[in-house]
Amino acid sequence: MEERHPETILVTGANRGIGEAIARRLASDGHDLVLHCRRPGDDIDAVKAAVEAEGRQARIVHFDVAERETVKAVLEADIAEHGCYYGVICNAGITADKPFPALTGEDWDSVLRTNLDGFYNVLHPLVMPMIQRRRPGRIVALSSMSGLIGNRGQVNYSAAKAGIVGASKALAVELAKRRITVNCVAPGWIETRMTDELPRDEIRKLIPMQRTGTAEEVAGTVSFLCSADAAYITRQVIAVNGGMY
Repeated sequence: MEERHPETILVTGANRGIGEAIARRLASDGHDLVLHCRRPGDDIDAVKAAVEAEGRQARIVHFDVAERETVKAVLEADIAEHGCYYGVICNAGITADKPFPALTGEDWDSVLRTNLDGFYNVLHPLVMPMIQRRRPGRIVALSSMSGLIGNRGQVNYSAAKAGIVGASKALAVELAKRRITVNCVAPGWIETRMTDELPRDEIRKLIPMQRTGTAEEVAGTVSFLCSADAAYITRQVIAVNGGMY
């Protein structure tokens, strides 16, 4: 196995939901973490404590992934002080769900800026240092079933998440010979605060397994993709959706 001693992984949107579950799982796998959230507070201190309880190191970075120059400055300063990352999990995202005729320009722009531009803003300062590291690396981007099949009231979100799939597949080709894998995980209906207000009974009718998924199940998939066992897996989209298509 090439990667017996994994190193540091950045997780964006690590303060709650799927991002928090990913951070906790990667810590239990033996990784040190850089935990991102948009602003101080945001429950991130509890996640940091959980990582440290696993015997791993954790530090916190704050920025809005939509603000390109701020993201660049923060990440470049962090790797200058601590060294480059082994992996990056692009998880931070927002929704602004409305039927398309009611969708405002700001609804469209804000979701694209955070979810799709955020992919570029976070990864662009980090990819060249990962290449120069001359060691295997992992990039996992969180897409969504909305990005694969579309979803009513989510034209903006579906566009952004589909864009992440296309960008990830292209980046995977560029980085493959560098032993840096790039994959997407596309969750279906997952129990998080983002889905708290949705009608559970109606959702379950759409899912062959007749239940919603958990953030921990998504985290398990990300954990595998970050492992040495996934060294020959790149340019893939893994759906975690209970069989829903």
